[in-house]
Amino acid sequence: MKRKPISPKLLLRHKWKTKIFAVILVGFCFSTLLLMDAQYSRIGASSLFPQFVQKPKIAFLFLARNRLPLDLVWDEFFQGENENRFSIYVHSRPGFLLNRLTTRSRYFLDRQVNNSIQIYWGEASMIQAEIILLQHALMDPFNERFAFLSDSCIPLYNFSYTYDYIMSTSTSFVDSFADTKEGRYNPKMDPVIPVNNWRKGSQWVILTRKHAEIIVKDEVVFPMFQQHCQRKSLPEFWRDRPVPADNSKEHNCIPDEHYVATLLAQKGLEGELTRRSLTHTSWDISSSKGRERQGWHPVTYKLADATPMLIQSIKDIDNIYYETEYRREWCTSKGKPSPCFLFARKFTRPAAMRLLNMSALGVSKEASSYSFTS
Repeated sequence: MKRKPISPKLLLRHKWKTKIFAVILVGFCFSTLLLMDAQYSRIGASSLFPQFVQKPKIAFLFLARNRLPLDLVWDEFFQGENENRFSIYVHSRPGFLLNRLTTRSRYFLDRQVNNSIQIYWGEASMIQAEIILLQHALMDPFNERFAFLSDSCIPLYNFSYTYDYIMSTSTSFVDSFADTKEGRYNPKMDPVIPVNNWRKGSQWVILTRKHAEIIVKDEVVFPMFQQHCQRKSLPEFWRDRPVPADNSKEHNCIPDEHYVATLLAQKGLEGELTRRSLTHTSWDISSSKGRERQGWHPVTYKLADATPMLIQSIKDIDNIYYETEYRREWCTSKGKPSPCFLFARKFTRPAAMRLLNMSALGVSKEASSYSFTS
């Protein structure tokens, strides 16, 4: 039986189908090879060059008058560290710039905030400056802790120890205790701030992101401090009495020593705090005869004071007693006994540089080239 001849039309259609199938098959094989090559390349590259992982950062927030006199000490502290673990912000007087003329550390170049304000001691402007720093630091989503430091603060340990200590707990470090002696509470704050929520403590706090956001968003407690915690001297021809020798007496309260602790108590968040500061300040004036070391200000350590024994005595402190609450805070880190303080103040530049030269701070690598002069 004879087969019917295939028509040229059907034959042409069959050839085109075969070609299309072949092209699809070749394309599929080629794309599969490309995909496999990319996967193997990625695996090989990741084994040779580990992928960058952004770690939570500590934002170091410096409150300074002008320049940072201890910038070289902090330069040693940050030196050699992976910069994805910290960020730096500085509040100085309006118009001050951190450039190559005003700082010798690359870590502080252009790190001043651009909307700083003039600060007056004993007034709410100090709180406002802290809020400005937090606003800038919160713009970086990787900043998870916010540490306030003065321009006279020094680090007591290296960066890795400090980082691990701070990040090992989910709490903020806020010095906070009931203020029953000073009489700084203004009854006019009630009922917005009831007296049972009035707290005192060091302004040198370290905050979690949650608590930093609460401070920035606060529209209730801060206005009370603005309204009731400032009282400046009248012009001389209006006064009916001389200005007190201790001008701190002119203030109803010292806002920076009360605001953060009071706000977080007001919010019912004291259970989320480690209620102590990580910055050591000496207020003991019993052995000092110098008038400049007396009054409301803490002891200032000068060149002659700066010894390894001083630093070791601060590092050896392992508990803090809060007299108004009959509470002793034993210091721990990662569930184990630990030193209470990571930072200390107030140090002059000659004192801090001497300690750096003596390798007394645990942050120095090659400090011998630094000068003691201010």
